[in-house]
Amino acid sequence: MKAHIDVCNGDADGLCALVQWRLHEPRAAHLITGLKREIELLQQVHASRGDELLVCDLSLRRNRAALVRLLEAGVKVRYFDHHDADELTPALAHPLLDAHIDCGADVCTSLLVDHYLGGLFTAWALVGAYGDNLTQVADARAEQLGLGEQDRRRLQALGEAINYNAYGDSTQDVLIAPAQLFPILMRYRHPIALLERESIAQELQAQRQSDLHQAGTLIARWQDAHTRVYMLPDAPWSRRVIGTLVNQLANEHPEQAHAVLKAKGAGGLLVSVRAPLATPGGAAALCHGFGGGGRAGAAGIDHLAEQELPRFMQALALAHWGAVAAPVRPAEK
Repeated sequence: MKAHIDVCNGDADGLCALVQWRLHEPRAAHLITGLKREIELLQQVHASRGDELLVCDLSLRRNRAALVRLLEAGVKVRYFDHHDADELTPALAHPLLDAHIDCGADVCTSLLVDHYLGGLFTAWALVGAYGDNLTQVADARAEQLGLGEQDRRRLQALGEAINYNAYGDSTQDVLIAPAQLFPILMRYRHPIALLERESIAQELQAQRQSDLHQAGTLIARWQDAHTRVYMLPDAPWSRRVIGTLVNQLANEHPEQAHAVLKAKGAGGLLVSVRAPLATPGGAAALCHGFGGGGRAGAAGIDHLAEQELPRFMQALALAHWGAVAAPVRPAEK
């Protein structure tokens, strides 16, 4: 019997992309998802010839080997994503792979699914886009739908709350695991209905504001005319708020790039980088040089060794932000 498997990132973009697809094509499927930094999820997929796999918002670069394994096993794969996928063209040519990859700075996976479905569930795509900090893009799309300012801000708050909930070292850090949040979202064809009938959105927003308040006491560890750098301690609140904080800083200072670094309990640093919103490019290129990745406007490094911090700071200071940026070379072994 043919199996259906859904795999997505547990942030707003990944969940809202999958919500759109499953509202369009209701079907029992095994869900594999995780927190924001749990990217290599295709390694968890066990499928056989004839099975069908839907992937939303996972870096092809980080999942290439597992994807090739599944395709060679005869698994049919539909793949939507917007993360950097350069040098991966051969993997996209397989006859069992239906790939929709766009690495532009003004797209996210939810918007890719929305385009593919012809706008069937655009309100959910907006939630994903707002959660991915594509506020201007989402506002423009919402205005096309005739949504007023109040509804736009409600969708934005929901997207930001869902996205915030994806950050943490484990599900113990977050209010609700993404795998448990997804079926709640799926109850509603329109996210406004969810806001009116479920308490989870308000609970997430309250916790998010509390964590932001705690982060509000921080001052920049280093800054110049082009860049700001913040350092967080390792604590549950900081593990949850790092993505929200770096997005908020990017919105407050759109002409500057931002990096928020957090100490890890086992050593090393977790890094979130945002290119200036005025010139949203170069973030992924910067992070690639340190074993990280992401997309043009937003990227991260899961583990930066402390001895690599000076080199990272130098690369950050010398970065050329914009649509085109050369990758930072990894340090020689």
